[in-house]
Amino acid sequence: MDHTDPVLPSVNSSYLPPLYDQQSSTEDEDDDISPSATLLPKASSAPLAVRYSPEDSYRLVYFTFFLMGIGSLLPWNFFITAKQYWLYKLSNSTDQKESSSVGDYFESYLSIASAVPSVLCLVLNYFLVNRLSPKVRILSSLVVMLLVFVVTTVLVEVDVSEYRTEFFVGTLASVAVVSGASNIFCGSVFGISGYFPMRISQALISGQAMGGTLTALASIVSLAVAKDVTTNALFYFLTADVFILLCIISFLLLPKYAYSRHYMLAATCVSPGTLGEEQSPAGGIPPLQPIIKKAGVLGLCVFYVFFVSISVFPSVSSGIQSVNTDSGSPWATTYFVPLTSFLLYNVADFSGRLVTAWVQTPGPTSRVLPVLVLCRSVLVPLLMFCNYQPRDHLHTVLFPHDVYPVVFNCLLGLSNGYLGTLPMIYGPKVVPRELAEATGVVMSFFLTLGLAVGSAFSVLIVHSI
Repeated sequence: MDHTDPVLPSVNSSYLPPLYDQQSSTEDEDDDISPSATLLPKASSAPLAVRYSPEDSYRLVYFTFFLMGIGSLLPWNFFITAKQYWLYKLSNSTDQKESSSVGDYFESYLSIASAVPSVLCLVLNYFLVNRLSPKVRILSSLVVMLLVFVVTTVLVEVDVSEYRTEFFVGTLASVAVVSGASNIFCGSVFGISGYFPMRISQALISGQAMGGTLTALASIVSLAVAKDVTTNALFYFLTADVFILLCIISFLLLPKYAYSRHYMLAATCVSPGTLGEEQSPAGGIPPLQPIIKKAGVLGLCVFYVFFVSISVFPSVSSGIQSVNTDSGSPWATTYFVPLTSFLLYNVADFSGRLVTAWVQTPGPTSRVLPVLVLCRSVLVPLLMFCNYQPRDHLHTVLFPHDVYPVVFNCLLGLSNGYLGTLPMIYGPKVVPRELAEATGVVMSFFLTLGLAVGSAFSVLIVHSI
């Protein structure tokens, strides 16, 4: 049934426009009571537990999803950040500065090994939404990630100088497995977060940004303190092991909280005939057409936000050098790139995602949202014309000062965090509740697709400078 007023929520939708419920006096009431009230028809026979919303005691559910957000990307971030470790393992001698031809292109191999299984596993995850429970998908993916990282941690102290080719192949296989399992985990967790108020989805996405921030901080600390490559790698991988284990424990505790039980119960109390002919059979594949119809534009916004971001971060931003490099100062030679490219971007990204807990504008049906997303395109040439080195084609540097990459990276991170989070949390809220989990998986697919296409486009950008 078509809505003449796009502001009014669907009777089966969990999204509630901020100004629709005039009786709500606080933001928590909008998040926790009003959305659940609109999930069911007025003449609902649902039990009282569905219509009563308990409090998130000590914000345990919020912090659980925040922790799972950290754990979903932190292991992968540590994996790709240990660049010197991989070069050391793949070098032709014990000198880590002497790298083999394989080591020279190792990052490219990593990108290929991660992009393909990421997209394929998210497609698989969509088909498994009604066939395997979220608990099975989440726990199995976490266990697989933990096993791979335990093996990777053990191999840090193993001499593989006689088996470099085997180590290289095994490492790429580990990257593929971790990337695929991580995306199934992310898609499934974001799918179940669609049953909760928006602040829970925001907690998950903010946790992912915090994972990047912690990785950047760990990288800077290792530069300043540790000098041994293997010790750094051992610290990295052990930290990942601990966070994955914490994610497993926190997810197992999630059903014990009254707040989470309430919203999962509300999801099971929706009438199975709500969607009419569009309702998929039990155990079948969720219908894609109603999801694309309701959340397709939001999905494209997610795709383009992350496409733009990954096109220049970190491929271009990490190549921007200080204009005072010749001075030989530690700031210009050692800390400029880790601070301006990685730490500032991740802190700004985290801040942008955090703001969505209080500010959610423009709305999901607003035409301003896609316009703002498209406006981010200007950040690509702005970063390209900073002091990126070496320059083979575009020899002109339009922004010859260190302050420019600082400002541009902050804008890139803030806009990525804010404009990337809004459509992600809107998506599962604008569809019927039965499709919330499947929509969360679809939104994650758009995000991963944007990262994959943006990674390929970044290669063209770098070669064009």
